[in-house]
Amino acid sequence: MYAETYEAALTIIHNRPKMHKEGSLKRIKRAVAAFQHPEKKLRVIHVAGTNGKGSVVNDLRCLLEEQGLTVGTFTSPFLMRFNERISLNGQPISDKALLDLVNLVGPKITELDAVDPTNQITEFEFITLLMLVYFAEKQPDVAIIEVGIGGLTDATNVVTPIVSVITTIGYDHMALLGDTLPKIAKHKAGIIKERRPVVVGDIAAEPLAVIKQKAASLASPISCLGGDFKAINRNTLPTWAESFDFISDQQVIKNLVLPMLGDYQIDNAAVAITAFLIFAKETSLNVTERSVRHGLAKSIWAGRLEKINDEPLIILDGAHNEPAVRALAATLRQDFAQQEIYLIFAALKDKDTVTMLKLLEGLPNVHLVLTQFQGARVESVAELAADSAEKIPIFEHWQEAFQAVVQQSSTDDVILLTGSLYFVSEVRQYFKA
Repeated sequence: MYAETYEAALTIIHNRPKMHKEGSLKRIKRAVAAFQHPEKKLRVIHVAGTNGKGSVVNDLRCLLEEQGLTVGTFTSPFLMRFNERISLNGQPISDKALLDLVNLVGPKITELDAVDPTNQITEFEFITLLMLVYFAEKQPDVAIIEVGIGGLTDATNVVTPIVSVITTIGYDHMALLGDTLPKIAKHKAGIIKERRPVVVGDIAAEPLAVIKQKAASLASPISCLGGDFKAINRNTLPTWAESFDFISDQQVIKNLVLPMLGDYQIDNAAVAITAFLIFAKETSLNVTERSVRHGLAKSIWAGRLEKINDEPLIILDGAHNEPAVRALAATLRQDFAQQEIYLIFAALKDKDTVTMLKLLEGLPNVHLVLTQFQGARVESVAELAADSAEKIPIFEHWQEAFQAVVQQSSTDDVILLTGSLYFVSEVRQYFKA
């Protein structure tokens, strides 16, 4: 047997090459061909963007499930267990199913690798193939597939979606995608397919022009937040939720409630609703205002301004790059201006931590603490301290940082842990154990 245990299967997955020097779809195209093109057996919504992908996927899942559909989701990274990445109606793939899948797919991939040993299937390509084969077997009514990095040469870009979504464009993964927003937008716009509609979130004029040009060249109808659809009358509710009115040419729904905080989450929800309505139209799905309202009301997304304790108020947020931290800072100014915030920060090496820390240091009621967590790509607390212009308390272990903050803060204060989804994952596992 290729892998005898679930743990062995995970080891096989994680031991594959991380990436190759040049992005290409050649390997994944060769792989899906070897499995009779599972991607062609699926109805797909394809989601790209710098930030907001996970939230939009989650909102879409809840909206579609409310219609009684079986919904497959492919996301990254995971918060608690690897299996979360491949889920059906929010339920992660079982250990046995993942083991069986690796034993089905692995041997054939080993054969393909032997033909071209210097260009082996990467870890993400392998996981993408596992997902496609699994969904082709299970046949969900729709598969919502999140892009890994970029879009143009991302392994998920072998699909031909019913609708494509590009949430935001910001500075992240610049070594791979380019050092300007238009260059990054070109990669994201790579998921747009001929005559397939695309929905676009809050994107600045210059990168948006790149996306619009690509859509026009492929005769793909495009719907943009702020123009073709809007979210107005926004209000933060005392029930850890946001309310807003959704307006488009086809639909007006007032007083929607989203059980998450953050103005940017309202943007994500509006994008998801628009993509959902387009998918419904393309697939002759009967949608009611009630189903949209009820579906959105169920859209809770772990690790995104997630409250895990009341007194003191402890929040986890996966803001992991400059645009996400900027959005987080805006939410802290709007919703937590009257409270002292003790913010424990840890991040990965490849992030613009100088800018991220500067944004957080500019908040008058925030008390920053720097730390680190487990992992080869983690930026050390010493490196973080060097990235800051301020003299900030540092702790080599985040548990020590947390204990120090708990002792210093009062029950009326806020304790926020942020800087990386991987950091949030480790903290969340600690609290949920």
